[in-house]
Amino acid sequence: MLMTMNGLIFQPLFLLLLSLAAFPYSEAKMHKYTFIIKEVPYTRLCGTKNILTVNGKFPGPTLHLRRGDATIVRVHNKGHQNITIHWHGVKQRRNPWSDGPAYITQCPIMPGNSFIQKIHLSDEVGTMWWHAHSEWSRATVHGAIIIYPRKKAPYPFSKPHAEIPIILGEWWKSDIQAVLSESQRNGGEPNVSDAFLINGQPGDFYPCSKQDTFKLTVEYGKTYLLRMINAAMNNILFFAIANHNLTVIGSDGSYLRPYTTDYIAISPGETFDVLLEANQKPDHYYMAAKAYNSAPRVKVDNTTTTGIIEYKGNCYTPSSPPIFPNLPLINDTNASTSFFASLRSLAEKVDVPIHIDTKLFFTISINALPCEANNTCTGPGGQRFSASVSNISFVLPQIDILEAYYCCIRGVYNDQFPSFPPLRFNYTGTNLSSTLLLPTRATKVRVLEYNSNVEIVFQGTNLVTEFDHPMHLHGHSFYVVGSGFGNFDPVNDPLSYNLVDPPFVNTISVPKSGWTTIRFKANNPGVWLMHCHLERHISWGMEMAFLIRNGKRPGEQLLPPPPYMPPC
Repeated sequence: MLMTMNGLIFQPLFLLLLSLAAFPYSEAKMHKYTFIIKEVPYTRLCGTKNILTVNGKFPGPTLHLRRGDATIVRVHNKGHQNITIHWHGVKQRRNPWSDGPAYITQCPIMPGNSFIQKIHLSDEVGTMWWHAHSEWSRATVHGAIIIYPRKKAPYPFSKPHAEIPIILGEWWKSDIQAVLSESQRNGGEPNVSDAFLINGQPGDFYPCSKQDTFKLTVEYGKTYLLRMINAAMNNILFFAIANHNLTVIGSDGSYLRPYTTDYIAISPGETFDVLLEANQKPDHYYMAAKAYNSAPRVKVDNTTTTGIIEYKGNCYTPSSPPIFPNLPLINDTNASTSFFASLRSLAEKVDVPIHIDTKLFFTISINALPCEANNTCTGPGGQRFSASVSNISFVLPQIDILEAYYCCIRGVYNDQFPSFPPLRFNYTGTNLSSTLLLPTRATKVRVLEYNSNVEIVFQGTNLVTEFDHPMHLHGHSFYVVGSGFGNFDPVNDPLSYNLVDPPFVNTISVPKSGWTTIRFKANNPGVWLMHCHLERHISWGMEMAFLIRNGKRPGEQLLPPPPYMPPC
């Protein structure tokens, strides 16, 4: 079993030095941050409640790093619930011990305890983010990671006048853990949020919110880099700024060929680097975000959050109210899918795997489980909501999978996750048989050989309801080589794959009643989670994990665990 250390705010020096000795990027600059997890009162929508925060801030502190840098974050849990922190999009080469998902790569940090996490940057550059990865704590425990190019390395675009994080989120008047507990009790949909947020503020359209609306002052003729993050729990969002185009130049820690648009569609977990040119008549302009909902039977928060772009100077009379942008309709599937379909990598940076060693076909579905005896469930047909990958609804173990793998502890997981789902049917058909709804509940991982080239076809299904699913892979970025509606055609659809300049990301929204194909090289040994980033879907079981074996050379092998891992 792993050695553990409990309840210590200051780790002994020898443990810290021991952990740094295994750090593979000794030539990189070392940063140090301290995260104090604690509950503090926050007032929104005319009411005050305690929320879990980092250092009392919501959103939490921004990490400023450079490509290839190293970082130590001391996480001290002074809250009243278990917590983990995940560095979303950071590949953590050979170091899944600090990746963060509860019961996958670590046990949670219990109240009163501490954990030192090491962030290993490699090729990431641009906007990333960090967030809690236990229960639904990420609703308020999240913040930005800004990764600049190495010193003297230029941006592949003109340097902006200023850089501003824009974090989109959600707010419930109720305690977020109570929302989760109630849905787990009755097996139904969790209550939808009461507001969306821009940098922690709801904006003009909500009660008691106008005074604190987020405002950005710009100077005519200047260009601003907006570092967009969708930290919302359960919604893909449309975002736009009135009368202004946006030029997307990066996503998920990788550069893109500049793409100019009048809106963006951003899924939970995704980040975009976006250039805003302040080239309009000096005035006040709304920025706004609202939900995209592809399933008419699914209830969503139908409100709109706003911020305000204010041009510098006093030689004009601002419009009242500010000018409002044209956002796509809430059910505009074409607007959502066509936005991402327009994105391309910078061609000189592309290294798409061509010869595939492992082909996987994963269905992603909403399912149903029988309601327990003497209970009333509010899920589909009086049952409990569930979700699955290839009809396997993931069950969290009681000890983390990474520790079980490293320490050869048996009985924690099964390593036979299948290449294909157990049944083949008309995945996107209508009136599907109710017998298809019941998933298998299990803790399964898929074993991959080191450096193997992997292709995954994500096939959405219409079981229970059709829906978009933003799929996120830990420890890797991947190329999105193809996507479409309907059932994947293994003969004809690969003929249209983009193997020249596909986007290189870590999160991709699989369209409702459709499919998406990704490719990546399994060159990061360890255990890595893959899941839908809609929080209710991962709570229902839409997740699995990859176990990537060690390579043969020392630099291709999993690092040993730090001696102070949190205990279960």
